[in-house]
Amino acid sequence: MPEFMKNALLAVLVISPLFGLLSTMVVQSDLSFFSDALGHSAFTGIAIGVLCRLASPMWAAAALALILAGLFTWVKGRTRLHSDTVIGVFSSTAVALGIFFATLGGGSFAKFNSYLIGDILSVEPAMIALLAAVLLAVALLWLSSFNPILLSSVHPALAASRGVRVGAQEWLFTSAVALAVTLSMTWVGLLVINSLLVLPAAGARNMASNVRQYHLLSVLNALAAGLAGLLASYYLGASTGACITLVLALFFVFSFVGRRHG
Repeated sequence: MPEFMKNALLAVLVISPLFGLLSTMVVQSDLSFFSDALGHSAFTGIAIGVLCRLASPMWAAAALALILAGLFTWVKGRTRLHSDTVIGVFSSTAVALGIFFATLGGGSFAKFNSYLIGDILSVEPAMIALLAAVLLAVALLWLSSFNPILLSSVHPALAASRGVRVGAQEWLFTSAVALAVTLSMTWVGLLVINSLLVLPAAGARNMASNVRQYHLLSVLNALAAGLAGLLASYYLGASTGACITLVLALFFVFSFVGRRHG
């Protein structure tokens, strides 16, 4: 197996369970469009990083995504607007800022096209290790704080009455999503990265009969789709992110049809 394929395989083995876990809470909390907003803010961060001639614009993207996650949590807790509306405000603003900075001074947008499509074959071992650390942190967060996070998303008032720090729990979750989206967007592509945070759990929800099955099936869906998508992209010469998304979409269709006829 070529060296670049080994790195891509390792990346899939790390990304898939990470997004599979995060997907369960994204779907449960009705935050399906939140990763889109984070992706847009990450793109804005990269545009700012390129404009400032930073050696690695990715760190500017990660910082801006974390700031957006904190602002979203703060605004969401202090407004009567629905989450989708708040996400729309941040997402549209981030898109405008990203395009503004990318084209400032007559600059060409073409140099940012690679971030829209992604290229998992360009992944470096250091980034895989960093995402593995994020996966470990998310797994520990799920083991220690899943119930408070879930209660905070389903019924914030009840969670607060039971001593749960709702804002802190939401910030932890949104920050985990922000890091996952930012660090993997150059491999998966901004155009399809939201699917990795929605489709695994959406398909699992059609099949699971309890919370444990829901999480397990979401991770397995993401892992199987990641491996199948990587192989399909290698032999067909297509985008890996797109192939993974299409496999996840097929899983969702099969689970939906199976549930209706079950």
